[in-house]
Amino acid sequence: MSRPGGRALGILCLCLVLLGAGVYAGVRWARGWEGSVTLLANWSGTEREQFEEHVVEPFEKKYRIDVVYQGSSALSQVLAADMAADNPPDVAVLPGPGELLAYAVDGRLHPLDDLFDAGDYDRFWAPEVTVPGQDAHTYWLPVKTGLKSMVWYAGPAPTAKTAGPPARWCLGMESGATSGWPGTDWVEDILLQQAGPRVYEDWANGRLPWTDAAVRRAWTTWAGLVGAGDGARAEQVLTTAFDAECAAGRLEHQGSFRAGHWRREGGDYVHSSEVVPGAGANAGAWEVSGDLAAVLNPTPEAEQLIRYLADPDTALPEYTANRAAPADTGQDAAERQIGTLLREPGRTRCWDASDAMPRTTRDAFHQAVLRAFADPSGLDTRLKELEALRRPQNLPVCSAS
Repeated sequence: MSRPGGRALGILCLCLVLLGAGVYAGVRWARGWEGSVTLLANWSGTEREQFEEHVVEPFEKKYRIDVVYQGSSALSQVLAADMAADNPPDVAVLPGPGELLAYAVDGRLHPLDDLFDAGDYDRFWAPEVTVPGQDAHTYWLPVKTGLKSMVWYAGPAPTAKTAGPPARWCLGMESGATSGWPGTDWVEDILLQQAGPRVYEDWANGRLPWTDAAVRRAWTTWAGLVGAGDGARAEQVLTTAFDAECAAGRLEHQGSFRAGHWRREGGDYVHSSEVVPGAGANAGAWEVSGDLAAVLNPTPEAEQLIRYLADPDTALPEYTANRAAPADTGQDAAERQIGTLLREPGRTRCWDASDAMPRTTRDAFHQAVLRAFADPSGLDTRLKELEALRRPQNLPVCSAS
């Protein structure tokens, strides 16, 4: 039974909503927009503010196209729901190519071949991808890139001999819907440094079993290095945010996004191969990450946004993979070095492996590292569970151009 006055209140609320929508539409009309484009990404806080200030606002001013930004920390789930409802955003920005490859195979992505010059990027940033029944096309564009394989410190530079004990490592695995990724970063990077890029690329593409000795060794090395299985430490690590404060005197295996924090601590970084036990003869490759833009609804406004994002003169936040982009002389020395490592020829760079894997495998990998950190004795069970999900694919994961 509805309470007295409920119907009147509902009518009033509906009127207010319609009035608000009318005011919003009036504001849009007054601004003289010539179209709009919906953009789905997972940027929030400072990341979103920087993107809107440096990219969205200049784009809107130049082209009179309204960018309707949709941000979500549960990006994969939101996009999957939008796809199922046949109401995708015009442009989606996802972290890594694995999930995008699945949408390309399903025919949900639209080629970007004529919208930018893929030759301005390493082949693995913007590759030509062949899906069944179609010619090879470029389906995504790197918008933001990040450097990994970094161990941050303040004080004496760490080595494989001085990196212990486990309590010295700052390690938080909590990250909402993507909790566990700091652990997958560790396992991936250890495999890359111990076994080299070729083995790493086979594993990321599902061509190397999870039960392979090299993969298992990477897991056990990580467990020993960071103290997996210790009850009190496990509880702390599994409930601590990935970006929690890390004091001088401790170490952190994180990416370039932590540069600001460690500068405030007076810190620096070494390549992870300096710290990983048993780093092999082929050590030294850099693990990297990136946010990739893809078009799901090929409107003229969506295509114009892609052209703008690929323009070398567009002031993308943080680091760009576009070799034609001018060097930013306003960055400090550390940031310039990171940008160089991400773009210059002659460096071996490999995608964050979990971001190159299919979504179901990636999510299971996240969960497996959480469970393995709490109980390393169950590692073989975890690896068999992941092996059951393995599906071969063919993505360019590493590049040495």
